[in-house]
Amino acid sequence: MASVQYPSPVRAPPHVLALLERLHQASRVQEDAIQAAELEAHGFDNYMRDKFIALDRDKAEFVYQVCLAVGAKTVVEAGTSFGVSTIYLALAVSENVQKAGDGKGGVVIATEYEKAKADKAREHWKEVGDEITGCIQLREGDILETLKQDLPEIDVLLLDIWARMALPVLKLCQPRMRRGAVVIADNTIGSADKYKDLLEYMRDPSSGFRNLTLPYTNGLEMSVYMP
Repeated sequence: MASVQYPSPVRAPPHVLALLERLHQASRVQEDAIQAAELEAHGFDNYMRDKFIALDRDKAEFVYQVCLAVGAKTVVEAGTSFGVSTIYLALAVSENVQKAGDGKGGVVIATEYEKAKADKAREHWKEVGDEITGCIQLREGDILETLKQDLPEIDVLLLDIWARMALPVLKLCQPRMRRGAVVIADNTIGSADKYKDLLEYMRDPSSGFRNLTLPYTNGLEMSVYMP
């Protein structure tokens, strides 16, 4: 029986689609090569410091769809890494800005602590072209410092960062989140123990968040902010 071909929602020039295919393939190869023994020996954070692990394609496409659905013009990405998911965010924000036609711009605020990863992300964005990635604003360094100032009203927050940083980042961004803003956190099933504080905070009835765990690989949490 022929395999089912699922459609991709992503609208982008051929060279961008080809780049995304190449980057996702490189990420899969890197992920498959991870050795449990090495990870345990070096510690998760140290071992993953230079690893090219991108948000899974199906998750990235879902985030892209969410950004289109809510008309997101301001997106914050906590944990940019090599900039793959950032491309999806920039594609959606650029389209939303163009369709709105109100002369108001949009921004994807990307964040990365590791300089080598930030440099690699810039290389990938350069391949995409400034027409799309010109809306990306990369903030390098300690995210709890770089997001302290100059945050516009946030439409979407993507948490794809070390689990221990997720709740502090959320709390930092929360005052700038509009009603109806969407928060997406990766690996909330596979790393539920590490996300315990984040999930308890967001699932508290008084938090203002409406939460849903989506059955993607290792889980994907989608929360809508309705204070």
